[in-house]
Amino acid sequence: MNFWSEIVGQADAVRALQHASDPAAAAPPAHAWLITGPPGSGRSNLAFRFAAALIARTEAERQIVFEQVRARTHPDLGVLTTQKLLIDIKAAREIVTTAHYAPAEGRFRVIVIEDADRMPERTSNVLLKALEEPPERTIWVLCAPSEADLLPTIRSRTRSLRLVTPSPDDIARLLHERDGIDVAAAERAARLAQSHIGMARRLASDPEAMARRERSLEVALSISTLGDAMRAAASLVKVAEADAAALTEQLDAREREEALRSLGLAPGAAIPPQMRAQVRALEEDQKRRATRSLRDGIDRILTDLLSLYRDVLLVALGAEPELINREHAKRIAELAERWSPPRALAMVTAVETARQRLTRGITPGLVLEALFAAIVTPVPSGAALQAGARA
Repeated sequence: MNFWSEIVGQADAVRALQHASDPAAAAPPAHAWLITGPPGSGRSNLAFRFAAALIARTEAERQIVFEQVRARTHPDLGVLTTQKLLIDIKAAREIVTTAHYAPAEGRFRVIVIEDADRMPERTSNVLLKALEEPPERTIWVLCAPSEADLLPTIRSRTRSLRLVTPSPDDIARLLHERDGIDVAAAERAARLAQSHIGMARRLASDPEAMARRERSLEVALSISTLGDAMRAAASLVKVAEADAAALTEQLDAREREEALRSLGLAPGAAIPPQMRAQVRALEEDQKRRATRSLRDGIDRILTDLLSLYRDVLLVALGAEPELINREHAKRIAELAERWSPPRALAMVTAVETARQRLTRGITPGLVLEALFAAIVTPVPSGAALQAGARA
């Protein structure tokens, strides 16, 4: 597998970044790039691959540099990200300051901003000043779902690359060739993840993650009364909590160990009073990450439910779709027979509404309760179709 082979379904973007990062290129690369694309399209992975290619002095060095970039340990790499809902202005100012450092080892200093769409206007203006007067050997790489998520003044100062949703076949092939996943398991994971690369890998390699997804669908398919709806909401919050804990526990422990080591403390040693503030700051960051992980877990559940009700809607309409959740084909057909197309459409709309509520910071349990209550609420004739038309 070559340096770019893990970037699936993005041939045009890879060609552009290969050319821009070529050490033998006649012209220097643009000083700022904006990589946009739907969730799971590989924005961050592509950004860090590009960063490594820009930093490396030769093509032979790229993979070694990438290992450091992936670990966030290369001295010529800066990363701005957040565990909060928004990137605060203080963090932006700090990363802008480092943009003026000369590269220590590589050809360029590269600063990657993940989730650039999380920058409010004041924070964006700090970055804008840096983009207007870029240091000669610093390159910015921003990642966001779409260009519309950033200020026009930011967009106008970057070269934009739009990623597409990779096909399930491409993702399954990557899982098989890179990770050694069985072909059938790779295909199933890519299909259920709806072409989200990171989630496909997790479903294929983590049996507990696949079991949690199956549990989510089983709970949703079993709702028939309002009591069932409330129990389902509580149950899926627990599923999301378990999912978030599985993602964060090992990372938290590793971060704490590395932080203590950097402070010169052995594992298990007492923390001196003068160092407790630094450890508390790390713990606060980890708590924020746990909160975000829980909301991300709820959003993944909602995405899975959206695929379920999408399957029900298409079957109710008499289509012959390629089901995402084909393992539940019989129960999907039974539900489609009981529901009218307007009711199925109402559930699709309800899931989209739930995702919007989640982004506004509404308590996840309340979001799920409202969603599942909609399952047992009769839909007036034509109401759902009108709501769908308005959406």
